[in-house]
Amino acid sequence: MATTTTPHHEVVAEPALPAVADPAPLGLAAFAMTTFVLSVFNAHIITDAKLEGVVLPLALFYGGLGQFLAGMWEFKNRNTFGALAFSSYGAFWLAYAAYAKFVAGGLPASDAYKATGLFLLVWTIFTAYMLIASLRVSVAVAAVFLTLALTFLFLTIGALDQSTTITKVGGWLGLITAVVAWYASFAGVLNATWRRTVLPVVPLVPQ
Repeated sequence: MATTTTPHHEVVAEPALPAVADPAPLGLAAFAMTTFVLSVFNAHIITDAKLEGVVLPLALFYGGLGQFLAGMWEFKNRNTFGALAFSSYGAFWLAYAAYAKFVAGGLPASDAYKATGLFLLVWTIFTAYMLIASLRVSVAVAAVFLTLALTFLFLTIGALDQSTTITKVGGWLGLITAVVAWYASFAGVLNATWRRTVLPVVPLVPQ
């Protein structure tokens, strides 16, 4: 905290500025866009599997790298929840890109679903306990984690059960998750630039 001296030589404390700008709108936007594009394929809105490669650049550079950097800046801001969430889901997208590009195609066709199901299961578990933690952040953030937990759950069941129908449900839930995350991102940047609450996120801890 900086100090200044008044004409009467009184020392007045100036409010300290945050170390960096709020990285949450970036992390949420990166997560939302990449989730939306992948979910379009999971929901079978686009059924040509050859086009699914469009997800990989987003997973690497926006959902992955962009979100991971947001997590590192949250560490700088001493925001444990944001740091863990953004760095972890950034790593998720990087891992997804590597799995889809370099691993999945080399797995035995008869058993590949087990590896995919396991990959999704551990992220379901992680998202479930992050959902509990999000209940002390805001309604908007908690809604992101609730819809994401359901998305991962249905995608896990769909993969392990080899059910196209359940995977489609997971895809539609992913689209809902993306929209909710976009709202939270939009609220963050809009409220910051307009310097007032334009879109509410409803904090769950008294400010």
